[in-house]
Amino acid sequence: MTDDYAERLRANRREKDEFFAEHQQSPIPPEQRDAFEGLDYFPPNPDYRVDATVTVHDEPDPVEMETTASNPVRYLRAVTFAFEIGGEEHALAGYRQEGDDGALFVPFRDKTTGQQSYRQGRYMELAPDRDLGDGDEVTVDFNLAYNPFCAYSETFSCPLPPEENWLEIAIPAGERAPSLD
Repeated sequence: MTDDYAERLRANRREKDEFFAEHQQSPIPPEQRDAFEGLDYFPPNPDYRVDATVTVHDEPDPVEMETTASNPVRYLRAVTFAFEIGGEEHALAGYRQEGDDGALFVPFRDKTTGQQSYRQGRYMELAPDRDLGDGDEVTVDFNLAYNPFCAYSETFSCPLPPEENWLEIAIPAGERAPSLD
């Protein structure tokens, strides 16, 4: 991880903190914004920016994800990302909603969930610059893992990571648990 990457990541985090503190659509309740001092992050760590091998699901299986509001939402398992951390192989599914060809939604839990990170799990989005094929390599950057809006306010309904995306390792990267949690 270059110093340039780490600085871009810090700049992105400062911009997000400003949005959360000031923007009308911030998930931070208006009465708490004056006291908001920024999100809590794990330090940038190159060990959690990994190359992943893609498996594309040509006929994606539907997956019903429970939500924090108990109304399940349907996604399609579009791809699987296989990667190595700490010498061990892991995999995460990437999802899309039907008819959506945009970014891949990657909700996950890990051994920091409920301790150092948000109790319901965290999210990543991967926006490849091309159509992915079997065997393609992409970068999965856990330094970009973020908390869903429901971590800050119960007015939001957020999908919960399905069990297939529960990692059996700690990923101390990205956003930490909010102090509101």
